[in-house]
Amino acid sequence: MQTRKRFSVTGCLKITAMAGALTAAALPVQADQWRGWNIHPPGYPNSEALESFAEEVAEKTDGRVEPKVYHNAVLGDQPDAIEQTRSGALDFANFNMGPMGPIVPATNVLSLPFIFNSVDDMYTIMDGEIGDRFADALAEEGLIALSWFGSGARSLYNTDHPVKTPADVQGIKVRVMNNDLYVEMIDNLGGNATPMSYGEVYQSLKTGVIDGAENNYPSYETSGHYEVAKYYSLTEHLILPECLCIAKSSWEELSEEDQKAVRTAAENAAETQRQLWEERVQKSKQTVLDAGAKINDVNDKAAFQEKMQPIYDDFVKQHPELESFVTDIQAAQ
Repeated sequence: MQTRKRFSVTGCLKITAMAGALTAAALPVQADQWRGWNIHPPGYPNSEALESFAEEVAEKTDGRVEPKVYHNAVLGDQPDAIEQTRSGALDFANFNMGPMGPIVPATNVLSLPFIFNSVDDMYTIMDGEIGDRFADALAEEGLIALSWFGSGARSLYNTDHPVKTPADVQGIKVRVMNNDLYVEMIDNLGGNATPMSYGEVYQSLKTGVIDGAENNYPSYETSGHYEVAKYYSLTEHLILPECLCIAKSSWEELSEEDQKAVRTAAENAAETQRQLWEERVQKSKQTVLDAGAKINDVNDKAAFQEKMQPIYDDFVKQHPELESFVTDIQAAQ
């Protein structure tokens, strides 16, 4: 009797284990819900590219990863979002390299005025070995850069007059991103650099807290800054790449198969963004012109570049380990 009892208990345990295994196999795998940060409004080229990235990731991973993009910086300003992504509180983001400098010093090279001769040169360089070196530097700080977006050429705009020479910047208060290089850039031109969050710029221009700012055509248009600062001068002093970055913790949780799918989606998103960007530049330019903005060429850019040389000299002196980044970019153009 005791033997039969033991057999009965053992049999029940086996049946229970089998039932549990069958139940577990029948349950769907819980999707990994990814949160993505974006400073731009819906419909912006970067926003459209991020949405396409999210859709492709969900499709290519068979729903194992379901990204959702939060636009208009509703999850915080970029410095906050950088920290959230590094910590894993956010899973992915499209970051401008300007505010990245305090975290990843190598990216300050990308913020040196006139470091790139053209947008096409920037794409070629960032898609190659030099771009991989910047990606390695970002990875050391918890950010996996999978592809590079474009943000066109940034130019100066203000409320009072066209800028044609460095002397025209003298004394004006110019909003810049929170990066010492941008502060030095405006200061070297004789202006008063004012670091400020992007969301504060419109009202500050309107009330006279600042006189001007600097950005690309699409941002100048979508922000409405052209309504209060109608003089847009094509200094084209900065051509900044942007990264589509994944939190390192989120990346490492992926299988090798899903990592490949996410990387491919990011590269496809970059192609989408670049194409949409060029289309949007022309549309934004026409929109601000129709609204009365005054756009002027800057014929003597060499005069502006000459004012920037002390920035290069100081940068290399303070960061000798980054000199090869500077010289390699210059040699590649």
